[in-house]
Amino acid sequence: MSKQGATFLIFTFLLTPTAFAQPVRKFDAPGSPPFKVLKTGENPPLDVDGNYVIGPEYQLAPERKVLEKGVPQGKVKQFTIDSKETKLFNPGIARKVFGKVDPNNPKTLIVETHTIDYKRQITVYIPAQYKAGSDAPFMLCHDGPSGKPNMQLPQILDNLIAQKRVPPIIAIFVANGGGDAQGHERGKEYDTMSGMFADYIEAEVLPRVEKNCEVKLTKDPDGRAAMGNSSGGSAALIMAWYRTNLYHRVLTTSGTFVNQQWPFNPETPGGAWDFHETLIPNSPKKPLRIFISVGDRDLLNPNVMRDGMHDWVEANNRMAKVLKAKGYEYQYLFCRNAGHSIGNAQAQFLPHAIEWVWRGYAAKKSE
Repeated sequence: MSKQGATFLIFTFLLTPTAFAQPVRKFDAPGSPPFKVLKTGENPPLDVDGNYVIGPEYQLAPERKVLEKGVPQGKVKQFTIDSKETKLFNPGIARKVFGKVDPNNPKTLIVETHTIDYKRQITVYIPAQYKAGSDAPFMLCHDGPSGKPNMQLPQILDNLIAQKRVPPIIAIFVANGGGDAQGHERGKEYDTMSGMFADYIEAEVLPRVEKNCEVKLTKDPDGRAAMGNSSGGSAALIMAWYRTNLYHRVLTTSGTFVNQQWPFNPETPGGAWDFHETLIPNSPKKPLRIFISVGDRDLLNPNVMRDGMHDWVEANNRMAKVLKAKGYEYQYLFCRNAGHSIGNAQAQFLPHAIEWVWRGYAAKKSE
């Protein structure tokens, strides 16, 4: 379970500490996947998949600053979606207390919830190179800000696009519906193992982006990426896994590939833990390109559940193993001296991760 403030990391690039100390896990502990240890400040090569160790010291990525004079700067627009005006996820849910372990099923909680109305802010970055009327590739970012945006990610995208390291992508930051984990709207949106939230984005968010920001968004799944931190990371993979016709590219930090789904679903009894337990190993390979990352002090059993499925480091290690076994295009970063959300490490590797995720993209002739 993550702190909601930490989930805004993808946009604000701040390290929010957890409320409790976490044990340090070693990259070469028994059962870990094999890693290549990189030098201080080094990121993995763009043309090689696999598992890499970075840190414990990090260097600020140069793409976070203005690299050259005259780099075209994109614009940022914002608008709000009222849950009362949507057909999906209306109303929302919230809880007053965390919940208790179900005595008949230790894999889930008994949680009392109530309905809520909520407002969701949408923040959209539009690159200067976007041509009006054209179908633009885009990156959907979970846990977008609920207030004034930090301009670090637009700065990174300005530089990457100007250097032709990524296509002129539109970035869409979608704020969550509130709260965190089981019994809250954010947990329902992000931790539910289905295509439900991808359907919400498709029906309620993207049409409003096109209308309010006067842009057109590609329908090509190869031109769509989903990105997120913590449960936002698991949500990014959930969207691509269950709606592969919509998304092919996934970027996660401290991905919550653990058992946090609520209510209990017998088809996926382990929630997102089932990705590495059953779903990926037992399913045909999907056309997905996946970046995952974790901190050596990432979360371990942060709540009342002791089901053996709440270790973020173990979950991401297992993800790396099954992705490699199935032949997926993936990169995995194990970040030393980094806690949940790995903000200090992201300061170095995030531009690389965005470039790696978009590698190989070619716009269709119609675009």
